[in-house]
Amino acid sequence: MSKKQYVAYIGIDWADRKHDIHLYDPATGQTENYCIGAQPQDIQNWVTRLQQRYGNAIVAVCTEQKRGPLIYALCQSENLVLYPITPRTVANYRKAFQPSRAKSDRVDARILVELLLKHGDKLPVWKPESAELRALRQWVESRRMLVGEKVRLTNRITAALKNYYPQVLDWFEDKDTRVFCNFVECYPTLQAAQAATAEDLTQFFRTHHAARRSAITRRLKQIATAGIALTEDPAIVEPMQWLVATLIGQLKLLLVRLLELEAKIEALFSSLADAALFSALPGAGPHLAPRLRVAFGQDRNRFGSAQAMQSYCGIAPVRESSGKKNWVHWRWSCPIFLRQTFVEWANQSRHHCAWARTYYRMQRAKGNSHPAAMRALAFKWIRILFRCWKNREAYDEAKYIAALQREGSPIVEHLKT
Repeated sequence: MSKKQYVAYIGIDWADRKHDIHLYDPATGQTENYCIGAQPQDIQNWVTRLQQRYGNAIVAVCTEQKRGPLIYALCQSENLVLYPITPRTVANYRKAFQPSRAKSDRVDARILVELLLKHGDKLPVWKPESAELRALRQWVESRRMLVGEKVRLTNRITAALKNYYPQVLDWFEDKDTRVFCNFVECYPTLQAAQAATAEDLTQFFRTHHAARRSAITRRLKQIATAGIALTEDPAIVEPMQWLVATLIGQLKLLLVRLLELEAKIEALFSSLADAALFSALPGAGPHLAPRLRVAFGQDRNRFGSAQAMQSYCGIAPVRESSGKKNWVHWRWSCPIFLRQTFVEWANQSRHHCAWARTYYRMQRAKGNSHPAAMRALAFKWIRILFRCWKNREAYDEAKYIAALQREGSPIVEHLKT
């Protein structure tokens, strides 16, 4: 939209309790500065006043928030065109003209309008995706956060058990399972586990679907030969038992909620267009395929090239030069969740894709660290997947390897060894 079509330009420096507003009216050339409350009714009253003042004319609103309560409130008004700007951009612009580093919310609101007026052609308009895709984005990000919480709880349980009941940690490979949680609840000490009969223990494992005979036999033997307790000091055992019981209660609830969340993600993801394209990717699986779908979005014109997407996601390295010096470093400002998505998928792909496994080994042979090799593999994967996504074609490994052969890629030679 042309700048002439906006009847007003507004910068909002948001905060938890108030929002600072800077308004520029191009018709009069006047500016206004004021604050509004952060409550939903305060925001709605402010939008209503804008509509009373400008009618249905279009107003440009610039804010440092791309997602969050302010955006969610403003996007409901059709006469507001939203321009989200990263806080780093505002901070760097402010420092360029204020070496003293003086900062205020009012100044930042003014800078947002100034950026919009002078560099509006470089700022993208916020375009909401479909409700289904936005919901999927929230679901997969919530799942990733809860998985991190599961790891944190498991680590704390492990650390506590090492103080009085370390043997149980050897009996179970996975500590983030219901069978492990229930076992520790039923047999909270080594003495309790060794006092149970072989029949009771066998029935416990079968009830929890751990019915593989070899695994049950191994565990029974480990329990019988576990030796003595690390300590029987009540000053250690009782507080630690209480802590473990509390943490296990949290972990069990989290495991149930994760199963519910994964079912929601699967149902929503399978209903979206291109779900089959992402599901068929090697190593994507039920968890990473929805995240990859979210990463690409629904607008196929959003990125003009694979390079643009690689840069946006933080996978492409940054090259800098000054005088005779040149150096390369990874991208510091990028959507962290998207970068994690591509790196985690690249790591899984090498277990399911021959050329990806070979390419990873080649990177390691060059002396690159594991994270650097993963980013290099992710860089390569984005180019491939971007073309598949743009052309609406499923990934075909045989077709890609044939292309590598035509190009004389060294990956093909290493595939043969």
